[in-house]
Amino acid sequence: MGRRDRPVRGVPTHTNENRLEVNVSSPSPDRPSRASSRHLLSFTALLVAMACAGPDSGASDASDASGGSIEADHFVPSRPETVSWGWYPIDKEPVLRIQSGETVRINTLTHVGATQGAEPVEYLTGLGIPREEIHQDVLDFWASRDGRPRDGRSGHVITGPIYIEGAEPGDMLEVQILALETRVPWGINNTSSGGGVFSSSYPGVEAGDVPLDIPPGTRHVIRTGMVDGREVAFFSPDIQVPLAPFMGIMAVAPNPVMGEPGVTVPGIQSSRPPGAFGGNMDVKDLKAGTTLFLPVFHPGALFYTGDPHGAQGDGEVSGTAIEQSLAGVFRFVVHKGVAISGPRAETDTHYMIMGIALDLDRATRHATWEVVDFLVKEKGLTPAKALSLASIAVDFRVSEVVDLTQVVTAYIPKGIFLR
Repeated sequence: MGRRDRPVRGVPTHTNENRLEVNVSSPSPDRPSRASSRHLLSFTALLVAMACAGPDSGASDASDASGGSIEADHFVPSRPETVSWGWYPIDKEPVLRIQSGETVRINTLTHVGATQGAEPVEYLTGLGIPREEIHQDVLDFWASRDGRPRDGRSGHVITGPIYIEGAEPGDMLEVQILALETRVPWGINNTSSGGGVFSSSYPGVEAGDVPLDIPPGTRHVIRTGMVDGREVAFFSPDIQVPLAPFMGIMAVAPNPVMGEPGVTVPGIQSSRPPGAFGGNMDVKDLKAGTTLFLPVFHPGALFYTGDPHGAQGDGEVSGTAIEQSLAGVFRFVVHKGVAISGPRAETDTHYMIMGIALDLDRATRHATWEVVDFLVKEKGLTPAKALSLASIAVDFRVSEVVDLTQVVTAYIPKGIFLR
């Protein structure tokens, strides 16, 4: 977790001998710490090169070392002392303290293989995963779980918190996602006749709904690897799904309030539902090259990340994506006195604004309200003009529908604005 005075190099694929490395320059020392309200989201998205490699079945370095194909100023491994299980502790000693503008490589673990009752090697090799593709940090986390209270918590393994010096409540934290890479050449997706949108507690369920003919707890082991210079998931002999790694969870420490979604025990925010703090948003476009913005609720912001995914469709309708351990490089920038009400993001082509609520109707309404507010404040439109533009030019996409609170993301195209 020490300082590493080297430039960032990013490759959004698992470690491979043939790879293209890209240097990403450090921020200018005189970079302003306050973003103007007019340009709240007008930051240039960073482009990250894909690896250039020949066909490969997916051999991967399963070590927990800080080396590999992505580097940064600091490194945080996914060890028992650096992760939390299913919640965002506010009073946990930070695993790392950094200055605004610095970069951090963060290892994350999928919960698959690390949180079940069975011993990990027995469990994962029983699913056909070779022993050499099981990380030691999976074994160490599993062994460290005894005696931990679980009330109010969910199942994600989350790395953090990272303390960013100077961040205070009322500020905005900019999280530049510089690079993401798979740590192992496999992931797992779960399906069930009573899971995801087919759960008996799902808001859309009705009496008499016919269940799907799927055995409960069906697990699909999905191999990943390189084909024609891109990383893919080998779903079946006839189906290959391009990988698009992203962190399902990126969050700042929240302010848990009893009765709010995911807060059933005082002081404990479950990692299942996302909220104003970010969290388990499962927005698949929060990938390398995208910048995320989060409001700050506590000194240091206390950033967490986890629930790593190799690929996911909008909605995540089965309840899981390709659950696959990832490493990522992030740059953190504090913007003093810039207040936002919830998570939003930016790519090189779009502004992205999230609406989060217990049902899709409310989530869509929240996303629309935030889009109108953004267009009024950032583009100088009247509310009437802003709503008109939202209806004719903005796409509202369902990002996830299975994590108690649901997420609708509005995509505002940058190309429509001439200045």
